[in-house]
Amino acid sequence: MKILTVCGNGIGSSLMLAMKIEELCKEEGIDAQVESSDFNSAQGKNVDLIVTVKELAEQFDHKKIAIIRSYVNKKKIREDVLDIIKEIAGK
Repeated sequence: MKILTVCGNGIGSSLMLAMKIEELCKEEGIDAQVESSDFNSAQGKNVDLIVTVKELAEQFDHKKIAIIRSYVNKKKIREDVLDIIKEIAGK
């Protein structure tokens, strides 16, 4: 599974989020390739899931988007994305 984390500039926030999602997937035994990106670069990427904040999510024309409330709070990230990741992974 390919997961893309997206923030405005693709420097700090999306990288932090990618690390949190990688940890989460490992804990759940889900094989995922997680990459971070800025909004503009993310448009052309072929991924299974895009994870971002509501403000950016509304601008994507993508089939699977998970909206998060925090880039760093692992508990909130887990609540916001785990069910969607499990659904895509078939778990």
